[in-house]
Amino acid sequence: MTGEWQVERLDLDAYLARIGFPGDLDVTGPTLGDLHRAHVARIPFENIDVRQGGGVETGLDAVQDKLVRHRRGGYCYEHGVLFAAALDRIGFDVDRLLARIGHDAARPRPRTHMLLHVRSDQQQWLADVGFGGGLLWPLPWDDVGAIHRQGGWTYRLEQGTTGERMLLERHGEQWRTLYSFTDEPQHASDITMANHFTQSHPSSPFRDHLVAIAKDEARLSVLRGRRLTQTRPGGTSTEDNLERDQFHPVLTEIGIHVSHAQAVKLWRDEGP
Repeated sequence: MTGEWQVERLDLDAYLARIGFPGDLDVTGPTLGDLHRAHVARIPFENIDVRQGGGVETGLDAVQDKLVRHRRGGYCYEHGVLFAAALDRIGFDVDRLLARIGHDAARPRPRTHMLLHVRSDQQQWLADVGFGGGLLWPLPWDDVGAIHRQGGWTYRLEQGTTGERMLLERHGEQWRTLYSFTDEPQHASDITMANHFTQSHPSSPFRDHLVAIAKDEARLSVLRGRRLTQTRPGGTSTEDNLERDQFHPVLTEIGIHVSHAQAVKLWRDEGP
């Protein structure tokens, strides 16, 4: 019987080939960390389908067809659905969660970001391969307040006063809240609803501009519209407004595999 997440339909071998993972599939923290790193390194964050008006589906068949077979990227729901299915198949216990971006108690945002609560034996982690500029590998779930360095980037988890947790990233001397969340498991229908809001609501930040993101231990590359911003962990950054002939090479470097003609169309759609 196929469950609500349809994990039995995942082509696990094709997924592992997509992320270039040749390692053992033991249900351990090191395996989880290696899978997380490989996924983030190989599958970028991007919203091309939302920007082009084609829409995004969050069912596993559609997600693996796009991200695995067609070697595209995606946004958080697609990444989360795919990574969770792989972890489920390998033998981890996985809860799909939803988070609020930022942390504004006076004007809380809707829960529109997908992340994962992963467990194995007596260990548990926060895993998130789909934030776009977020974690490179998982954080220990209960390690609240501890400083975690991932390459040049620094993170910590904080416990809120009303039961939520917050993931913070250091920017210079300041800490910025990326999102807040609880450990309430979500259903596939919850992800479908959040995805519908994100791709169709006028306030969604993904409707108006192309967004494509890649991150490693030393650099964060963010393409928003025609503007490419590259940031180093120390806070230094460069910005470039890309010309038409620069667009395809930059998309390729980020990890988005489209034709030159498609890249030119994307560039034109982001003008003038």
